[in-house]
Amino acid sequence: MTEVTYRQAITQALADELEADERVIVFGEDIAAAGGVFKATEGLQERFGGRRVLDTPISEQAIVGCAIGAAIRGLNPVIEIMFADFAGVCFDQLANELPKYRYMTDGQVTVGVTVRLAGGAGGGFGAQHSQTVENWFLNIVGLKLVTPATPADAYSLLRAAIRDPNPVLFFEHKNLYNLTGELESAEPATIGKAAVVREGTDVTLVATQLMRHRATEAAELLAAEGVAAEVVDPRTIVPLDLATITASVAKTNRLICVQECSPTGSWGASVIAALVAESFELLDAPPIMVGGDETPIPYSGVLEGAWLPSPERIAQAARETLAY
Repeated sequence: MTEVTYRQAITQALADELEADERVIVFGEDIAAAGGVFKATEGLQERFGGRRVLDTPISEQAIVGCAIGAAIRGLNPVIEIMFADFAGVCFDQLANELPKYRYMTDGQVTVGVTVRLAGGAGGGFGAQHSQTVENWFLNIVGLKLVTPATPADAYSLLRAAIRDPNPVLFFEHKNLYNLTGELESAEPATIGKAAVVREGTDVTLVATQLMRHRATEAAELLAAEGVAAEVVDPRTIVPLDLATITASVAKTNRLICVQECSPTGSWGASVIAALVAESFELLDAPPIMVGGDETPIPYSGVLEGAWLPSPERIAQAARETLAY
């Protein structure tokens, strides 16, 4: 097994898919000559040439529109939206064109576009460059939403996303790019399969991306108090592996969802709603949501740190649910 950073895992996944399938092309703002603003595509243009790894104008609408056209014509585009927040600029293509084309052609045309988006707070990028925007797309049928938290998941899930004939939004967390880990397998993963990161019997913590790591830290804090917390990473928000989450709650009888966004209309709210609706009898206490405040993400480092859920906040939520 090879140890790499989250960033290197993404680069390697792109390189392996470019090597494996000549239909794969990669394009976006500054991703070719400069290697991307976060250096996740560094070296790809030199290796695969300017016809397959291309820079684009500063126009998210043009990037997504060209990808849709390329996919319709038989190519397999992987595009980058430099900051996930900029998905708002091209929301019409992402919400009304990309996910509906296959349905509206009665399956005659597939649109296998992979959209890479870098999001997440903690780096002092301010309110317009720090959001996790997965929740914007929860109510759009036809999109798969992938949220890797480790180098191994970033690698295997990106390869799976590129091979998927359906459109996939692949969310990368900016503050995980330097995280190191081992690539456990060279094979693509299964989209829609959660991972039990840490086993426990007292409370279930469900968390993605940066929050997965903070939930694991919270589990360590709780372990020192004799509490065994189970940590589940959905890995993909759509499709959601509710069965794995439900199986965990069947053991612990308590549920906490941890997310880097405000609670309203979120994936965590959807998980809680589904558990209450379908498996209410498993719960011995009300589910708890731990998330960001209902405010824009602050620029100030101190305020941003207070806005983000911390391991201590997560542990405190576990103590509260265990008090029932």
